[in-house]
Parts: sequence; structure tokens; C-alpha cells
Amino acid sequence: DHNQISKVGKTSLIMSLVSEEFPDEVPLRAEEITIPADVTPERVPTHIVDYSEAEQSDEQLYQEISKANVICIVYSVNNKKSIEKVTSHWIPLINDRTDKDSRVPLILVGNKSDLVEHSSMETILPIMNQYQDIETCVECSAKNLKNISELFYYAQKAVLHPTGPLYCPEEKELKPSCIKALTRIFKVSDLDNDGILNDNELNFFQRTCFNTPLAPQALEDVKNVVRRNMNDGVKDNGLTLKGLNTVLFRGRHETTWTVLRRFGYDDDLELTQEYLFPLLKIPPDCTTELNHNAYLFLQSVFDKHDKDRDCALSPEEVKDLFKVFPYMPWGPDVNNTVCTNEQGWITYQGYLSQWTLTTYLDVQRSLEYLGYLGYSIIYEQESQAAAITVTRNKRIDLQKKQTQRSVFRCNVLGARDSGKSGFLQAFLGRNLQRQRRIREDHKSFYAISTTYVYGQEKYLLLHEVMPDFDFLSEADLACDVVCLVYDVNNPRSFEYCAKVYKQYFIDSKTPCVVIAAKSDLHEVRQHYSLSPHEFCRKHKLHPPQPFTCNSTEAPSKDLYTRLTTMAMYPQFDRSVSTGRLEFSFLFDKKSYNIPFYARLRCMCTCNRCTYCLCQNLLKLELLRGIKAQLRRVVFNRSIPRVECLHVDSPLQSVFSHQVSAVSDVEGSVYMETSAEQQIPPERHMAQADLKNSTFWLRASVGATVFAVLGFAMYRALLKQR
Repeated sequence: DHNQISKVGKTSLIMSLVSEEFPDEVPLRAEEITIPADVTPERVPTHIVDYSEAEQSDEQLYQEISKANVICIVYSVNNKKSIEKVTSHWIPLINDRTDKDSRVPLILVGNKSDLVEHSSMETILPIMNQYQDIETCVECSAKNLKNISELFYYAQKAVLHPTGPLYCPEEKELKPSCIKALTRIFKVSDLDNDGILNDNELNFFQRTCFNTPLAPQALEDVKNVVRRNMNDGVKDNGLTLKGLNTVLFRGRHETTWTVLRRFGYDDDLELTQEYLFPLLKIPPDCTTELNHNAYLFLQSVFDKHDKDRDCALSPEEVKDLFKVFPYMPWGPDVNNTVCTNEQGWITYQGYLSQWTLTTYLDVQRSLEYLGYLGYSIIYEQESQAAAITVTRNKRIDLQKKQTQRSVFRCNVLGARDSGKSGFLQAFLGRNLQRQRRIREDHKSFYAISTTYVYGQEKYLLLHEVMPDFDFLSEADLACDVVCLVYDVNNPRSFEYCAKVYKQYFIDSKTPCVVIAAKSDLHEVRQHYSLSPHEFCRKHKLHPPQPFTCNSTEAPSKDLYTRLTTMAMYPQFDRSVSTGRLEFSFLFDKKSYNIPFYARLRCMCTCNRCTYCLCQNLLKLELLRGIKAQLRRVVFNRSIPRVECLHVDSPLQSVFSHQVSAVSDVEGSVYMETSAEQQIPPERHMAQADLKNSTFWLRASVGATVFAVLGFAMYRALLKQR
């Protein structure tokens, strides 16, 4: 917008810019003109709006002022009254019509410089010092086309690269917001956190901001310039923070703003919402995790702040790490959410676990944190959204019976004082003695650490759900595995677990485990219609798992590994084992009676899986009788033959027994081979015995064939299902 008193030549300036010649006839007001982006130095389209007191009202003037990004106040260098009106009329009018916190930059334009031989700068400089909103002053001539294009270049520059947010002319120093922004830029660029920018870091900074490295001689020239201007700008042949600020502000403002905008700052020196919160689409029933590059970046951040190299962050090191943040993101509860060392400092594993937890629960917060640390800048990514992996839908994992996720959530429910908090803290390796040191206001409802399932590192996230039976939200129910915790020493503790299971999880596909907490105490009878074991048997759950954290050493992680395994393979949710088939043999060659044990035992006892059905079939009384008769026939016919071959010699033979591996068992089982056999005393076979043995042999073969056919039909029907 061009404001003027009459006859200062502001319309002539616009006409001369457009036609590149001085107009013979000048209208009272020029039409609005748009300069395309491709013909401007900053590649920004510019709209030029003229104002005429003769044709427009004050209300129209106020509307144009409110819409303007920059205002040019035109005066005539040969007219003192026009110069006086700049301060007496135009600047007060503009300030009254704009907000104090968002003042519009002003440019003073002295026209008709061709009519005088002297400059008006001596008169204008006091005005510029008095009003901070004035960006610059340009003297020009519409008639001679002097500085016409420069005028509009400075107008664009005042909008794109304003001086006001950077520098305070009254105190002649940088503003606090500018110092804060440049300090963050310096710390992000200081890759080794030694307080100086070495040649490699300066080249990284140059390449990041201006897409071109500096030659070795150019680097030395920069350092020499800083050395000549200040004593503490160069240290150990590297630039300090003061030295970097000197380099930036000795050049053009465009350079400073290019650096600021590359690191995500807007015109108010605040990080933009687009930089901190890039667009990330997360479909329903999907989770968010950090990818490999993100963990590498976080590892480098940890390494550069772990100055004593003890693989843990002291409170001072944590404070130093978060200096690039506008606030402290981690509170004292974080130390009770992840693993710490004996001093209570967050370890490397705990550090990564906390980032994993934040990404899983609140991915937008994680994106914000990565933005403060400069992930997209250091890794040269479009945004920090490149650090996030969105997992596929859980239903697809169930269909394919495999998952690619690395983080699994376990919700821990139970009545008050049932031991839920102890269960969470035990996962972090803290026994009861260490848990008693935790302050009440520092407690956490989350615990996260790593477990290993089949050699793969996975994160298990435990969430303690508040015991409010009537108000369990969807977040309380959405998880990969559920722990129902009760106190074995409290007779009313299990009732809550039973009600929650029957209300919310009885028809759910989410695996559930009952935890008998405080198992070191005396177990009392629960005031419920069924005991915990009977309840689990009735609802085809695993037997209650005993748990205690009242030990001298760190609690075992075996139970948490089982929980992670169940979360990974919910189709095997009726198993609490670690997913292995283990065999145990006992063979005694010295005995004539062959005590060869082949006992087969299923730990899941669900009575629904294929393995349990086979076990129930094998335990039928009819089949047991047939097996006993079959053994009697076999041994009665084999022992005399052995005696004929080995007269007066001990029985020396090797019995081999093959145990077929049970594959694709629905759940993890523990197998032991067993066949309790008793060899009857030696005797001669009579004809009646032979007929009786033949009958039982035929009956045994028939029963075996019948059992095999029945099992095959069952498998076929199960497959169709």
C-alpha cells in the first residue's frame, strides 16, 4: 500500500515500474497491480495497491492497511511538509489501525530525488531511530527510473526477512527469542556436543541450509573474520555460539532468515505447526513405532550427551539433552516407567524404551520431540514423519498368524492393593525393597522394557488400569494381552478379576492370564463361588501364575516373556509356556525290567486344542484296557524266545523308542515320553492263553484303526471349520 500527501508522485512510481518509463499522464489512482512470482527476486507474487485521498474514503484506507503485509510511505524530498507529515499523520494513523504485537513493517520512500542535489537521509535517520517498525528508507526518482525496482525489492524483503523479530535497535543487540532460536540451531548442528562447530559440522551446517559445502579456504576466511571481530568467537579452530551469531548477522538478513526457516522457524521465531506436527495418517486398529533410522538417531543423541560414558543419563545430562526443547518433556515419573541403574539414572535401554512408549501412546508428541531434536534436518528427511512406522491392521496379523510389530501392550487389571504396581515395577528389575523407595507423587501407571521371544527383541508395555469396574474405557480394553491380578492373601481380591473377565473378556479374542500376586504370603480361600483354579479351568484359562517381588534379587522376567509370546501369537492364547517342545528320557539298561518312561503331559489343559483332544482319547478306560492286553500279549510271546536264544545269560538288548514331534500344537506344551510297563513273570504259554491273546490282538488292532480313522475325520472337519 502506498500512502502519501498529494503530489508526492506515488502513482508515478507505480506507473514507472510497470511501463519502465515515466508516464506523460498520471491518473489520480493506479489500478491494483500483481507482479508474478517468476519476475521477482524472492519468487513471491506481489500485489501493489495504490491509495488516493481524492477518490477513497478513510474507511477504505483503514481496510487496506489491515490487509497489507508492508506499507510504503511516500514523501517528496523537496517538500519539508511531506516529510513532517510522515511522523505527524501517517505513522500514528497506521499504528492505531494495527495490533501492537503484529506491527506491519514500514518503508520510507523519498521520491523526486532528481529535483534536488542533496540527500534527505539526515532528516530521515532520526525518524528511523525513533520508530522500530521502519525497516529502511529508499530515495528514488519516478522520472529517471532511479531505484524503482530496488524499492519493491526492499518491500518484499521487509516481509520475508524482517529485522524486527531479530534485532532490538534501542539496545543494539539480538532479541531473546532470536538468541534462543540460534542456540537451538547451534546445539542441533553441534553433532559431538563439545560446544564448538568444527570443520565437518560447519560444512554440514552450510550444506543443510544452502545446499552447497564450503571450500577449506572459505572456512578459514570465515574464522579469520570472526577472530578480527571478537576474542571468543573461535575456540580450538572451531566456531563458538557467539562466533556463529557474528557470521550470521554480519551478512544480509536473508542469510539469517534462510537458516531460521530451514530449522523450522516462522516470522515470530516460533517453530511452525507444519514442522512440529507433519501429516501422518494412522488407519484404525493400527499402532505406531519408531523405525530403524529413528533408533539410530536417538542412539546418536544419547551418545553425544552421555559425557561420562556410563550408559546412563544423569539429571544434568538429561537437562542438557532437553535444552533444545521449550519445556522439560520428562518428569520424575519417567524414572519409574523405564529401567534405571542403581543411582536411579535412566539407562540406555530405558532411554529407548521411553521413546518407544511415547511413540506408541502419543505419536504426535513423539513427532514434536523429534522436531525439537532436528531429526529431519540431520537425516535430511522431508519431515520427522519418516521416523515412524505404522503397523498393519491387527486383524491381518491374526489371519496370517504372524506379526511384524515390535511393541505389545498388556493391560494389568485388579482390585486395589492387589499388587499391580509391584507387578509393573518388577518388570523393570525392582524388588519390593527398591519399590518402597518410590515417592507417591512419582509413581507411574506404565512400565516398558524389552523381552526376547525366539531370539527377537520385543517391547512389552504394561499399563496399570485403575480399578473402576463400571467405567472401563475402550483404551482400557484395547490391548494385546490382559493380566488379571489378585492378592492370594486377600479373600476378596479375586472377585474383581472374575467380574471383569466375565463382563469384558469372556468373548474376547484377547489372551488373558490370571496372576496370583504376593505368592510368598499365606494363600487364603477366596470369597467367590469358584476358586481361582476352578474358575480358570471352567473358562479354559491358564492356571493362575504365582508371582512375588519380595525377593533379595531382581525378579525373574520369565512370566513377562510368556506374556509377550502370547501377545505375539494370540491364536495360541491358551498356552503359557515359552513355545518349545521339550523331551525328557530316562533309560536303565541294567534292569531286566525295562523302566523306560514315556509320559506325555500337556501344560495348557484347555481341552479344546487338538493335542488335548488326543490326550483325552488316549486316557479313555477302554483304550487303556486294550493297551494293557496288547502289552501282555507281546511280552508273553517275546520273552520265551529270548530265553531260547540266551540261556543263563542276562537280558542285554537295546530298546529304541521314537517320539514323534508334535508340530503345530495349539499352544506350547511340555512333553515327556513315558510308557509305564511291567513285565509279567516268566511262564509257558498254554493253548487257552494263545487263543485269548489272539482275540485281544485282533481287538487292539481294530481299536487302533478305529481311533486313527476317527482322528483323521476330526482333523478334516476341523480344517473345514
